[in-house]
Amino acid sequence: MMRPAALAAALTLMSAPALAQTPVPAEAVATAAQAIEADVIAWRRDLHAHPELGLAETRTAAFVAERLRGMGIQVREDVGRTGVVGILRGTGPGADHVVALRADMDALPVLEATGLPFASTATGTYQGATVPVAHACGHDAHVAMLLGAAQVLSGMKDRFSGTVVFIFQPAEEGAPPGEPLGGARLMIQDGALTDPGVEAIFGLHVVPGKAGTVFYRPEGFMAASDRVDITLHGRQTHGAWPWRGVDVIAVAANIIQTVNTLTARTIDPTTTPTVFTIATVQAGVRYNIIPDEAVLSGTLRTFDIAQRDDLVKRAEAAIDHVAEAYGATADFAVRQNAALVFNDVELSAWLAPVLTEAAGEGMVNPATPPTTVAEDFSYFQNEVPGVFYHLGATPDGVDPATAAPNHSPQFDVNEDVLALGVRTHALSALRFLERP
Repeated sequence: MMRPAALAAALTLMSAPALAQTPVPAEAVATAAQAIEADVIAWRRDLHAHPELGLAETRTAAFVAERLRGMGIQVREDVGRTGVVGILRGTGPGADHVVALRADMDALPVLEATGLPFASTATGTYQGATVPVAHACGHDAHVAMLLGAAQVLSGMKDRFSGTVVFIFQPAEEGAPPGEPLGGARLMIQDGALTDPGVEAIFGLHVVPGKAGTVFYRPEGFMAASDRVDITLHGRQTHGAWPWRGVDVIAVAANIIQTVNTLTARTIDPTTTPTVFTIATVQAGVRYNIIPDEAVLSGTLRTFDIAQRDDLVKRAEAAIDHVAEAYGATADFAVRQNAALVFNDVELSAWLAPVLTEAAGEGMVNPATPPTTVAEDFSYFQNEVPGVFYHLGATPDGVDPATAAPNHSPQFDVNEDVLALGVRTHALSALRFLERP
């Protein structure tokens, strides 16, 4: 999953007998984070009120760049189209390591229904239509927390050596229609990890969970995500005479059942989670006309590459057979939206006590079950060792099990956890740079 040299670099931080730098106390980081908490909350609310869709984050990018420059951090703009990279070089003694921290900036085509005083009323263009836009996945909080970490670390640059790279990424939610690549791969192409050369990368995501808890797992943590598109071709006929045409509606119904059966009856659920969902069906314009075409789309979530490839082959063959039985034809296409989020094993073990420094004893679970949602942070991990973790952010008094999930119109972030995100970011970077 990663290059031997990169893995060796990660292993070094477990085997070193002593630190070349004097470690910055966790208490100092906590004090610095607490001092800017009001700013971080204000940044989050401003960003929440002004969301932007993927590769259209122009205001957000300018907001980030302006504040980074105000902290004395070197800034590169237009990295991966609308991405921003901040580079902070420590001036203290010690080894010259390079570590990256990442936040995503884009919002979703969702009509917000939180009732917050700073709720979004913004609109954007998606698939040629004007749509409501909202930060229904918490990326506003991610940007604010990483800006907070940048401010904390910029105030401590004389206490550490090495370089921190702050990556503010566009289009995490996937490439917009008509675009071949999402934000992570675009930023990688533009040198976000190579100028300077990053040795390890860390990132976080707010999710439903007890506020202040941190959870992740080594190896496969978040699923690989594929988009599946199926176009069925039949022959149009009157709804009263289905035998005079080729009924793509019946074909679509049977394909949906076939897909559900494939995953339920050919994959062992005790070995690896697998989800294959057909989520949209578009066909016809009138109640009594069977159309000549139906278009289905869905998502495939997997944790095993070989198993995924085998399932795709069997699904394509099965769909062709169903269509052929009715006299129809099928076009089948699969496109990867995100690779498997694979947390480096050694780096994951090393990170647990660092996160505990930030969150407190009993608040970190480094062995949580995998989740079938996806993240394109995975592409950064394909280049360098990395760890991605989740930050519980359910509002007080709400059961995380019933809280509005990410991508819901009601999704909201408990702002009490923003200072914790600042601490986890800052301490992850500092402890990595404090290696000999």
